[in-house]
Amino acid sequence: MVFKNAYIPYGQYWSTPFSRWQNSFQNLHAMKFAAEITTRFLISNEISPNEFDELILGITIPQLNCFYGGPWLASMIGAERVTGPIISQACATGTNSVSIASQHVETGINENVLVICADRCSNGPHLAYPNPQAPGNTLDSENWVWDNFGYDPAAKNSMLETAENVAKEAGITKKEQDEVTLMRYNQYQDSLKDNRAFQRKYMIDPIEIKNRSGRKVLATVEGDEGIYPTTMEGLSKIKPVLPGGTVTYGTQTHPADGNCGIIVSTREKAKGLRKREDVEVKVVSYGDHKTKKGFMAKAIVPAAKKALEKAKISIADIAVIKTHNPFAVNDVFFCNEMDIDWKDMNNYGSSLIFGHPQAPTMLRTIIELIEELVLNGGGYGLADGCAAGDTAAALILEVLVD
Repeated sequence: MVFKNAYIPYGQYWSTPFSRWQNSFQNLHAMKFAAEITTRFLISNEISPNEFDELILGITIPQLNCFYGGPWLASMIGAERVTGPIISQACATGTNSVSIASQHVETGINENVLVICADRCSNGPHLAYPNPQAPGNTLDSENWVWDNFGYDPAAKNSMLETAENVAKEAGITKKEQDEVTLMRYNQYQDSLKDNRAFQRKYMIDPIEIKNRSGRKVLATVEGDEGIYPTTMEGLSKIKPVLPGGTVTYGTQTHPADGNCGIIVSTREKAKGLRKREDVEVKVVSYGDHKTKKGFMAKAIVPAAKKALEKAKISIADIAVIKTHNPFAVNDVFFCNEMDIDWKDMNNYGSSLIFGHPQAPTMLRTIIELIEELVLNGGGYGLADGCAAGDTAAALILEVLVD
């Protein structure tokens, strides 16, 4: 898809901190939490919820009453007349949500779309399904998060095995994965400098976690939660998870909880909402791809190439690259295939370090892409990442700074 009329008002987006699963956000209802943060964002930016003509909800892990989806979330934030779809595409949810919002603006269906992505990997639901043909009429069941992370019903493997498959085929070593992980950790440290100056451009905090009565504060979250200090010595000592493998617990991301939001609108609407009159953010193109079974990380390269081809530019024209990298394997493979130096992408952090709450993961990546492009004085940016089912989705933006 190529876009000519879809824009993101500069600064009109947010992310909560990402909290490692089973930490401070573990018991928060993902949609209610998103409604609370969205309301906080709208009030602080003096935006009426009635300004939106659509709300797109990205969510991949069921929450109580989530059947009512976007319309319920719209009601919780005071946008009583707004409706819109649920998008659920694992880690590509954020990318696809922005693409669909852009399509609706591009075609004139909508003028001002609010995209909200929310998930809670912690305490995922345990689901039971009727099976009248089972012995004794017993139930089929699954742990939504843990079972699906561990098994793809089409490829018959776990997500970890897809990383090992790519590492083996491409000759990617454990040492390379350790090295790129340490680099990504150090890049993330740049986002924490000067009292987290980079993160404060988009992150909403502090966030108080209260008990059920709402009267007692149980915890206060300021910044991402649950990130471990990383050294080469420490990484080198960690053994691969699978016998004979290369991927360790140190070179893969962690599940997390959180939410993000972004506004997609017409150019005229964006000009009225943006926080800086000298910055314009344009959605350029979208590409996705499904690769061969069991090789998820490989999908990111053709997805990027499709987005580049549609934009009629090359990777050399891209000023900033940000990826969702659940495994360090992803970045090594991407850089090898696209002829890019490891250090020339994922500045200020990536999901390998700050975590992986599913739907919000790529939306935060896109937000950070915009902010880095502004710091660089503008240009084209690529946000790319893999997703369950051996797929990937890529989005190209252009930032103009007068």
